[in-house]
Amino acid sequence: MTRILLMRGMLAGLIAGLLVFALARWSGEPQVERAIAFETNMDRAKGEPAEPEMVSRRIQSSLGLLTATILDGTAVGGIFALVFAVARGRLPITAPRPLAALLAALGFVCLALVPALKYPANPPSVGNPETIGVRTAAFFLLIAFSVACMVLSLQLQRRLHRRFGGWNSALFAAIFFIAGMALVFHFFPAFDEVPSGFPVTLMWNFRVAALEMQVLLWSALGFTFGWLADRGLKDPA
Repeated sequence: MTRILLMRGMLAGLIAGLLVFALARWSGEPQVERAIAFETNMDRAKGEPAEPEMVSRRIQSSLGLLTATILDGTAVGGIFALVFAVARGRLPITAPRPLAALLAALGFVCLALVPALKYPANPPSVGNPETIGVRTAAFFLLIAFSVACMVLSLQLQRRLHRRFGGWNSALFAAIFFIAGMALVFHFFPAFDEVPSGFPVTLMWNFRVAALEMQVLLWSALGFTFGWLADRGLKDPA
């Protein structure tokens, strides 16, 4: 059964990745082009030569973007299916579709929304190349803390469910998660590396587009996998 769920999770992730590609082409790529144009103009103003392109922008924004979204969606879908298999029977919700929707919502919160609140996505030309290693490490460490805090919150909800009921136990778990991540945010470093004159609207539009793609990814994954898993569990053969 786990193998069936894994395959269906990867299929759901593939579908979600294709949808994200379409959204990225429509709302994300125009912001990337504007950011690259800003960076090019800044280099020209400084008298610096343009950096050579290892891969053309045409390939990056088409085949490269398609490959990235498909691989990312398929990988996330496979992991999502394994988490679904582990969570089934351990959470109060057991029906495949509601459980998939709940896990997708939790995944979006701890893997996309919470990290973006501390380290939002930045367009090209924003960020110091010398700090990219530190910024990357801080971002992934924050994701690890977010996942750990979410797991602890779910365990707390399970322990309190019988005594306080579903609603109150979920409320206590949510408060625990928010308080825990607020504490983590306090101790993590902040990075302010926006170049002078960078358009504020461009940064805002880019970050909104990045968050929209995450919403689409997790929504499509949750609903598609829920439907596929429901059919698979009804007919294991």
